[in-house]
Amino acid sequence: MTLKEKIKANKLYIANWIFDMILLIVVLIIYYLAQPLQTAKVLYVPSGSISAIITHLQAKNITLSSADRIFLRLIGMPQQGWIYMGETEMTHGDFLYKLTKSKAAMKAVTLIPGETSYQFSVQLADELGLDAQKLYKEFSTLAHYEEGALVPDTYHLPLGIDERRAALHLLRASYQRHKAWSEKIFGTYNKKSWQKYLIIASVIQKEAANKEEMPVVASVIYNRLKKGMKLQMDGTLNYGKYSHEKITAQRIREDASLYNTYKYKGLPPHPVCNVELDAIKAAIFPRKTEYLYFMKGKNGRHDFSRYYSTHLSNIHSATK
Repeated sequence: MTLKEKIKANKLYIANWIFDMILLIVVLIIYYLAQPLQTAKVLYVPSGSISAIITHLQAKNITLSSADRIFLRLIGMPQQGWIYMGETEMTHGDFLYKLTKSKAAMKAVTLIPGETSYQFSVQLADELGLDAQKLYKEFSTLAHYEEGALVPDTYHLPLGIDERRAALHLLRASYQRHKAWSEKIFGTYNKKSWQKYLIIASVIQKEAANKEEMPVVASVIYNRLKKGMKLQMDGTLNYGKYSHEKITAQRIREDASLYNTYKYKGLPPHPVCNVELDAIKAAIFPRKTEYLYFMKGKNGRHDFSRYYSTHLSNIHSATK
């Protein structure tokens, strides 16, 4: 064989070897991307680099490797935020594709001021197709406070989210706002002190006819507490599942819980509902009055009074 023929043969060998290697790599890539992978229907993808995202997903028990960093750099940057994967089992390739192309279908849910976490769990479960009892259990387990941990607002949650993730998402968002409010008002955040204001604010939220009345209702609460009087307020009995229940004389007689301020002195043991910032401000900055009583007048607003005789007169006028 001549030198020229040898060179040609070597080139052909190298070309064939390179082709075989490329073919092998392609086969390995196809095999790797075809492997089954398990995931949650809804994922949260944090902001950051591809490496940070891969690390986050690995911590969620999704079997990714360093090779996926390369694939994602070729396919594109993963979407950040909530990602709706649609199913829990798919190929590795489908997972990477959806990670970069899919976004979650979001559902707007509104927590109104004065609503309890129990009733909100029922509402949220109905709108998102979740289990209400399981959702409320997650709220109860994860929340800093038995009630009042959520901030009334409109939230956007992805369809397909499970009970625990929904509770975590809402509570984290709410705690950030509670902490920010406390730091703005007091310069610091103390969970125990903040809870006391939440308890008072929750009674205000249930009792006040409007935001303008809130500081005045707060003054009645503080004045009665200072004098050692029972609060005797219906709103404290609208806790938990009783959020929308009309308070009757029978209910007042039969409810033996510490929420019954007709029977027990002092504040309820926990907030009776979730409260807005106006109610919290009223609890922290009550109006300076000498009022001890109030009752709802014919116009839907409350008539406030210092003396019991005036209070009786207001009741008489409202019932005419």
